[in-house]
Amino acid sequence: MNKFHPLMWIVLTTILVTLVVPSILVLSFSNNPKHINASAKQDLTNSNDHTDKNQAEPSIDVSVYRTMTKEIENIPLEEYVAGVVASEMPVSFEPEALKAQSLAARTFLVKQMLSPSKINLPEGTDITDSIQYHQIFKNKEELASEWGKDYQANLSKVQKAVDATKGQIITYDEKPIDASFFSTSNGYTENSEDYWGNETPYLKSVDSPWDLQSPKFQNQTSIPVPEFEELLGTKLNNDVNIGTILSKSEGNRIKFIEISDKKYSGKAIRNKLKLNSSDFTFKREGNKVIINTRGNGHGVGMSQYGANGLAMEGKNYKDIVHYYYQDVTISSVEPFINKMYVKK
Repeated sequence: MNKFHPLMWIVLTTILVTLVVPSILVLSFSNNPKHINASAKQDLTNSNDHTDKNQAEPSIDVSVYRTMTKEIENIPLEEYVAGVVASEMPVSFEPEALKAQSLAARTFLVKQMLSPSKINLPEGTDITDSIQYHQIFKNKEELASEWGKDYQANLSKVQKAVDATKGQIITYDEKPIDASFFSTSNGYTENSEDYWGNETPYLKSVDSPWDLQSPKFQNQTSIPVPEFEELLGTKLNNDVNIGTILSKSEGNRIKFIEISDKKYSGKAIRNKLKLNSSDFTFKREGNKVIINTRGNGHGVGMSQYGANGLAMEGKNYKDIVHYYYQDVTISSVEPFINKMYVKK
């Protein structure tokens, strides 16, 4: 048996060299990045690019000042838009009208965040939930309380509209527009200069006949004569018909009216008397002034009931937006998001 020992050692040595040396070489090369070949480098590069392209779209939180609680809520941008749409437009409206409202709400926010109006805007906030200055906003808890058993269905409908316009805003001359909107017109929208004094090229008067079907199209209210006189700072005579209309706007609203030798703008009358519209008439009946109005809101920009009427006729949200805002473009919000990151 001893004469076979040398031969056995040779065989064993050969086997060991064959198995161990390649393993040592592989470990050595794998630990040295210089030995990764060009093909492998290209594969890694492609993998990283693919991952970057599939990352989520950039987002940003909106600091909303809640006027009732005096608190600040930080809401993701798209969640904020959904809260505005749910609060500002009836959820029963057509999906395309809700999409148009989503686009307007997002645009209004972006413009405000880029060029904030400081009026009644607390330090460290982007926007308020005040209808007087900005947009109404309700969070999910508030909507759940308001909608009750219909919460999930309503929220789903609103969310679909918001998602369909995600990442889109309305621009003019490559800038976010003043996407003003209101409930119901008197049959026409208003030129911006006729209500606010400043001419805006995309906020021009257009026919809006669909609004005549709105439950808010007409309204009647009455004010005691002494209160009417106090609010306007004037003294009425005993005439039944009050006031002489001096001029009307292209949107058929009162621009200027004379009451007891005093001149007022239609906007001033609307604000002082808290009327639905600046399309109004006065009539005295005994110790009361009867006021009839047509339309609900300032009348500038997109009519919500008009948008729903257009949607019912088969128009899509882009058609609606281009009808109420002239010569505008629907653009990506991404470049403006990047600017907002810098501001933040």
